[in-house]
Amino acid sequence: MDSIKIPFLNPLHLSPQNPKFQIPKTPKPQIFCSISPDPWTLSDGNNIKSRPFRKTPRRTLSDDNARRIINAKARYLSQLRKNQGSHAQTPRWIRRTPEQMARFLDDERNGNLYGKHVVAAIRVVRSLSVRTEGSYDMREVMGSFVAKLTFREMCVVLKEQKGWRQIRDFFAWMKLQLCYRPSVIAYTILLRTYGQIGKIKLAEQTFLEMLEAGCEPDEVACGTMLCTYARWGRHKEMMTFYSAVKRRGILPSVAVFNFMISSLQKKTLHAKVIQLWKQMVDAGVEPNHFTYTIAISSYAREGHVEDAFDTFHKMKKSGFTPEEVTYSLLISLTAKHGNRDEALKLYEDMKSQGIIPSNYTCASLLTLHYKNGDYPKALSLFSEMERNKINADEVICGILIRIYGKLGLYEDAEKTFEEIEQSGLLNDEKTYVAMAQVHLNAGNYEKALHVLELMKSRNVEFSKFAYCTLLRCYTIKEDVASAEIVFQTLAKAGIPDAASCNDMLNLYIRLGLLEKAKALIFQMKKDQTQFDEDLYKTVMRVYCREGMISEAGQLIEEMGNVGLGMDIFTQTSMMVMYGESGRLQKAEDIFKTIEQPDSAVLSQMLNIYLVNGDTSDIFKAESLCDQVFKLGHQPDDVAIASLISFYARCQQLQQAQELFAALDDSRTIRSPVYRSMIDAYAKCGKLDQANRLYNEMIEQGNGLDAVAISIIVNALSNYGKHQEAENIIRNSFQGGVGLDTVAYNTYIKAMLEAGKLHFAASIYSRMVSSGVAPSIQTYSTMISVYGRGGKLDKAIEMFETACSLGISVDEKAYTNMIVYYGKAGKCEEASLLFTQMQRKGIRPGKISFNIMINIYATTGHYLEAEKLFQAMQRDGHSPDSFSYLALIRAYSESEKYMEAREVICKMQKQGIRPSCSHFNLLLSAYTKVGLISDAKRVYMEIEQAGLSPDLQCFRTMLRGYMDYGYVVDGISFFEQIKESVKPDSFVLSAAVHLYESVGKETEAGDVLDSMNRQGILFLKNLKVGSKFLQLTGRLMGPQGSCYELVSLSAQAMPIHFNDDIG
Repeated sequence: MDSIKIPFLNPLHLSPQNPKFQIPKTPKPQIFCSISPDPWTLSDGNNIKSRPFRKTPRRTLSDDNARRIINAKARYLSQLRKNQGSHAQTPRWIRRTPEQMARFLDDERNGNLYGKHVVAAIRVVRSLSVRTEGSYDMREVMGSFVAKLTFREMCVVLKEQKGWRQIRDFFAWMKLQLCYRPSVIAYTILLRTYGQIGKIKLAEQTFLEMLEAGCEPDEVACGTMLCTYARWGRHKEMMTFYSAVKRRGILPSVAVFNFMISSLQKKTLHAKVIQLWKQMVDAGVEPNHFTYTIAISSYAREGHVEDAFDTFHKMKKSGFTPEEVTYSLLISLTAKHGNRDEALKLYEDMKSQGIIPSNYTCASLLTLHYKNGDYPKALSLFSEMERNKINADEVICGILIRIYGKLGLYEDAEKTFEEIEQSGLLNDEKTYVAMAQVHLNAGNYEKALHVLELMKSRNVEFSKFAYCTLLRCYTIKEDVASAEIVFQTLAKAGIPDAASCNDMLNLYIRLGLLEKAKALIFQMKKDQTQFDEDLYKTVMRVYCREGMISEAGQLIEEMGNVGLGMDIFTQTSMMVMYGESGRLQKAEDIFKTIEQPDSAVLSQMLNIYLVNGDTSDIFKAESLCDQVFKLGHQPDDVAIASLISFYARCQQLQQAQELFAALDDSRTIRSPVYRSMIDAYAKCGKLDQANRLYNEMIEQGNGLDAVAISIIVNALSNYGKHQEAENIIRNSFQGGVGLDTVAYNTYIKAMLEAGKLHFAASIYSRMVSSGVAPSIQTYSTMISVYGRGGKLDKAIEMFETACSLGISVDEKAYTNMIVYYGKAGKCEEASLLFTQMQRKGIRPGKISFNIMINIYATTGHYLEAEKLFQAMQRDGHSPDSFSYLALIRAYSESEKYMEAREVICKMQKQGIRPSCSHFNLLLSAYTKVGLISDAKRVYMEIEQAGLSPDLQCFRTMLRGYMDYGYVVDGISFFEQIKESVKPDSFVLSAAVHLYESVGKETEAGDVLDSMNRQGILFLKNLKVGSKFLQLTGRLMGPQGSCYELVSLSAQAMPIHFNDDIG
């Protein structure tokens, strides 16, 4: 459009303030021809009037074929003249006899119609199309035709050309001829040719040249230019040019308007179509059938129901019969707006016009019947389609699949889907999703997933609706990882709808992932997700389970703002939440507001009383239970099981048995009640009765129950009956019981406690091969299994597997792994894992700190232990007895005796009473290096602390006396403790050796006889003064000279060896 920025398009040259001003029109040029007109041809526009062939008209032609040829020629020339501008005159038609008509046709074929020279010129110019541009000179080519062609004949030659280059070059030659006069006809021919092949730049230059030549553009020229812009989608330039045409008072024909609005509609610019339609009607242009059809289509696609129907009624009043596509659009529009009566009225009107409906129309009506649940009418429409031989396409078959699904005819739906697939019509994702939804409604999520995977394998693009269906499949399957991936995909495409959020929340609630549920709710509020009633209820469930009272109150307020009141479900949820949070009075208040509570509400209130645990509340629960029985109802299984469980916690087995017996008389007992009663027997130590009840449950037809088996196995394991527990586990395997993750975890833990590590590992292998997903508890227990068995590499493999699967590894798993690193002496690996745990955002507890400090202590890293001890205090953990024990061990192992003693003093100041274990660490450290006097002082501190030394303290002191030859002190110590110490192999053996070393054979014999009577093994390998001799040997020079014994105090001279050293 830049090339035609001229006064024609420039509004600055107009004067809109003066509406009376009119632009003077350019006088029409008169074209004169030197050749007299042929009376048998069209007028050339000269003033010389042609005369008829005869004054007296001939009789009517009798030759039907000749008349047909005349009429066809007339229509062709009429169409030809439409594009020749306003200067073209109306052709005059002359009657001819059949003979004359035959000669006329021969003349046209032989070139006599326009003249042979015109035909020759046309052929010469056309022949240039095979030559490249610039390889010819039009002046030389047309040299023989100079002064032979009239202006009209040159226009004929110009019109008959096919190539735009030949038209361009010929028109340039044409302008050099003497008979040429600037005419809008010639320029219009050029504009039409350029427009047909997309040479918009040349068309604009030609239009500009026409204006510069003084030719006033007429309706045809402007219409040709508008059609050029419309044809090639240049809508901005088209509308600008149209505005300029309106300012010049030129009104395009209805054909041009049709071309323009059709082009706009192809680009889905329906708003502009409607705007142009209104301008056309306001300008007084009479729409035709095509114009009405386009306008109705745009109104329908924009959702303007009233305007679409107004235009439809005007179309019918104008005498035009709407096409099938118009009826189809209006039927679809009314169906989308739920106006069933209007849609059916249109359909009947269409049938009355004799119009056969298309597949699209039938699909719209079928969808309407499907949504309204009017399946008989849908089947009637199917029958009508068969009568009219309308083949059902994929869309209609997809609707049929949905109808079959609604009617529960799942096999027919699947058969229809297979027929579509075999016929090769299966291309639309809606058909796949419809079949997947039918499978979901039938409860078969595996088949639904198969259909969606088939859709994905065929590269069919997933829509938002397809992703929602896939999400529903994964949530039913309880595949959290896959469901989260699909949900994230939906979130990237936009805010997920309420149904998708509801599916994810229900999945998290079922699996107990309430932290993820709360995070999702927070994100939903942040994204301003539009809640529906179901989503409000699900969010309320989360709030109630987590005891989020303030959030629940805000949610109730939001529900009130959107017109949703508290139904019985919401009231019950609030009642349960207040009950679980300990606000029993609030729960009772809500319970009283519920009108006609059903058994579920009564059971929930009963559970609240049971959870509260107060004696008066238990009386209320029992009273409520009796009230339910008196009303002819019975509490649900959950309430009964809760009441029995309460009796079990209170060790009130008799009350539990009475309640269970009352139920046994009235109805068949189901698994939850059996489980609670079995658990009651187990908690009260009645394992035989628990086992008997379990067998009774199986006999009653309840089947092998994984939960009940887990209860019995856990109870047997806790009471040390590991063999019975193993037998039940093996029987459950043989019986093919469907075990869940909790049951497998119970089995593995029981065998771990029994020390049957190989069987525990085989249970894990069975769990994995059965397809049961291990939990973090499973991996943590298996780390203990392999770690206790000395298979550190297998334990590491378990830990790495848990991390690689994306399972949230907890503190217990990390701590277990750290423990076995420490037992294997891998202090560095344990330290790195402890640091990794903190980096993962897991805050170590006191136990984890104690274990890591102890690992540092056993490996001699007292500085690291000291730092970690301080870090534990900074983290808010108060050190306990085990913390101080580990720190004392660290100092003792590193020979930091003063620091170890200070730790004991610090414990006492903190109000933590040291145990014998704390003192024994220091005792052991002193005796190992021969500091016997310091050891004695520590031993005295034990007694001063009000503790009775234990067996380990006795052993440690005797070990020191024995190793360093303190015979007299050792005998004296033994004689002090022999009455209080329990018979011990080391203590008694050490006494025998000490007595023998000083020649007290009688006392040694008495001790040895006592050991033999009690069946205590005598340790022969013990030697008195073994470490003293080693130390003396290290202090002797090469020639046997003796150095000063610096490390021993004066009292460390053993009596038994005085003579030898002296």
